Amino acid sequence: MDHALAVVGPTETAKRLVREAGELAEGVGADLTLIHVTDEEEYDEQREQLAKVAGTSATYSVGQAVEGARSYAGDIGREVLDGIDVEYDAVGSVGDRAETVLTEAGKRDCDHVFLTGNKRSPTGKALFGDDTQRVILDATVPVTVVTE
Repeated sequence: MDHALAVVGPTETAKRLVREAGELAEGVGADLTLIHVTDEEEYDEQREQLAKVAGTSATYSVGQAVEGARSYAGDIGREVLDGIDVEYDAVGSVGDRAETVLTEAGKRDCDHVFLTGNKRSPTGKALFGDDTQRVILDATVPVTVVTE
């Protein structure tokens, strides 16, 4: 492993996964990229909430959402990678989670992806899709998944 991509999220499971990815990267001298992806639905909800609170003149741009996601990934990195000697970059994005993770891993020449998954029934996956499953099926590199 030379460069890993770890998907950052708000759960304790996601934080433990980032720590494990950091420890593995440290052990083999690899670089690490932390990414937080805000999907379109979350972005729309945040924009609507801001408009309600601040009035109709307030705007919440995609650029602000990307910066917020990047900042969040960096905050999680500082929190959970404390004491681990690993170089990492924090990245934020707005869009389709699976597509963004795969694109970013390819752009950064990552050779391993770490992400959390939800336990869902086969019917739930068929009806609503599953980002984790899409990453596993479409990735050209090893993918480590931890479920809650």
